Amino acid sequence: MILVLALAAMIWGVGHLTKAPKSLRLILLALLFGAVVFSHLVLPDGHPLRMATGETAAFWLILLGLSALVWVYRIGLSKLRAKAAVKAEEIAMTKEPSLFEQGELQRYARHIVLRELGGPGQKKLKEAKVLVIGAGGLGSPVLLYLAAAGVGTIGVIDDDVVDAGNLQRQVIHSDDAIDIPKVFSAEKRMKAINPYLQVRPYQRRLSAEMAEELMADYDLVLDGTDNFDTRYLVNKVAVSQGKPLISGALSQWEGQVSVFDPATDGPCYKCIFASAPAPELAPSCAEAGVLGPLPGVVGSMMAVEAVKLISGAGAVLRGEMLIYDALWGETRKITLKKRQDCPCCGG
Repeated sequence: MILVLALAAMIWGVGHLTKAPKSLRLILLALLFGAVVFSHLVLPDGHPLRMATGETAAFWLILLGLSALVWVYRIGLSKLRAKAAVKAEEIAMTKEPSLFEQGELQRYARHIVLRELGGPGQKKLKEAKVLVIGAGGLGSPVLLYLAAAGVGTIGVIDDDVVDAGNLQRQVIHSDDAIDIPKVFSAEKRMKAINPYLQVRPYQRRLSAEMAEELMADYDLVLDGTDNFDTRYLVNKVAVSQGKPLISGALSQWEGQVSVFDPATDGPCYKCIFASAPAPELAPSCAEAGVLGPLPGVVGSMMAVEAVKLISGAGAVLRGEMLIYDALWGETRKITLKKRQDCPCCGG
């Protein structure tokens, strides 16, 4: 028995040293063990060859059976691995590339654990394209929080430059950004907060000639401007393109925010403000003043509405206006109704 095992080891070892094919070595081993079994079956009991190789064929038959089982198992395993490799390659070829870059999801972990937002909501934010009009008091918190929230593409349009009088409330800008265009100052800060987003700065004033083309490339518009001409223009284009408009406004100690979305049977901005008030009734922030933290509160509310609207979470302020009175610490909500005779969205 020992002699046969020694011969088997020698066949395998010599074959390995001479780099003989594994199949050839297996054939030689099969012939060796087959000859031993054959000799046990044809030679009489007590024959010296049978005595030298274990007296009975039972051991060798069991050994051959076990070897056959191992061989069949290895062949089956290799076929399964081959099929798995082919399947993995097919999946890899058809699978869409990941929307998020490596390490990006960690920053949105607090969003993803929110039941109302989760992974699907974060994916919608990543795919969204949002246009923010104005990089001043309201635009500052809007841009900061949309960038941090993971909105994939953010456009910002403003023709103004940073001056010292802005820094009391326009927190996206810093002292070293004075005399720099607001859109570029905002872009730098947003990219510092979240390098994974795309920022599109437009250093110009929104005009009727370019408003439609610009807004057509975005899913949602947030208006943080401080003049009625621009507000009416943005509203008109948003209505014509069926895009929701999130609008905020400030006055001294009070702010308001609403979502105008006539495509869902809600009112538009002109339904509520049919005409601009007299200048003495709506003085600018420079004339009447404004509390520094107030734009942060109202702008943050606008950003919240944007996140909800994009992700489908909760109920957005469609047909409602939220009014915040900072002086007395009060908030109230009023219902806004669509006017059928509105020249912008009526009829």
